[in-house]
Amino acid sequence: MDRLRMGLVGAGPWATTVHAAAIEAHPAAELAGVWARRPEAAAEVAQGTSARVHTSLDDLLADVDAVAFAVPPAVQGELAPRAVAAGKHVVLEKPLADDLATAERVAQAVADAGVVSTVVLTLRFDATVRAWVASLPEGPAGPDTVGVGRWFSGALLGGPFAGSAWRGRHGALLDVGPHVIDLLDAALGPVTGVDRAHRDGDTGLWTFGLAHAGGARSSVAMSLTVAIDPTEFEIGMFGSAGRHVLTSRPDDATVPYTTLLDEFVADIAAGRTDGPCSAARGLHLQRVTEQVAAAAG
Repeated sequence: MDRLRMGLVGAGPWATTVHAAAIEAHPAAELAGVWARRPEAAAEVAQGTSARVHTSLDDLLADVDAVAFAVPPAVQGELAPRAVAAGKHVVLEKPLADDLATAERVAQAVADAGVVSTVVLTLRFDATVRAWVASLPEGPAGPDTVGVGRWFSGALLGGPFAGSAWRGRHGALLDVGPHVIDLLDAALGPVTGVDRAHRDGDTGLWTFGLAHAGGARSSVAMSLTVAIDPTEFEIGMFGSAGRHVLTSRPDDATVPYTTLLDEFVADIAAGRTDGPCSAARGLHLQRVTEQVAAAAG
């Protein structure tokens, strides 16, 4: 089978160090092109790869089979529907868009086009995380079970993402929040509601409670402005089914991203559009984060 020709939209640090690096190295994919609104930035991403720098999004879309997005949520919400309308399979960042209405339009556009989509929920493609999820009891957890999610880092205090406007505006909620909610949802059962939520404007600390389909409850605390290194991370499940705790995260995001690409290519070959991390999953997670934001006021 010919290698999948992939285009990359975006030129930030995540585009360079994860998307471009993993696609370029993948045996079944080819980094065929890069486009960004600043051509000089796109050229920097493409440097040292086989990719061509394109002068417009339409030019890129005409030259590839699939598109990976590494742009802010508002930009992805604008551009992703254009890609899928052109029949391109898509790798989408989370959140799908800057607001729920636009995220719904993105997910609907993917569904209408019948293309394959996957959201970059890197933890779900990590071997250790997958083994942990597979070890959990089957079925939604009942009211005798509680869950906990914690993610504390100093990512917004310094480093490549400290200047990110959308991360600064939303804090941890839209950046690492989808990862935490996704794993709690997988562990305890689908999230059906938000019990409470609060954001501390001084510390950037988000705290909220989630209700799950089987009656379980979980509590989350997250911040990207804690002076701590390495990141403090935990997903836990406690109750009649025992004690199940995950504290492992991948050190190198290109490793789970490579697994993501393995499955993305396989899904395209099989015509499978309902993968577990498709745009529909991204929309479910964004509906939860929207409820959290609304509850926090």
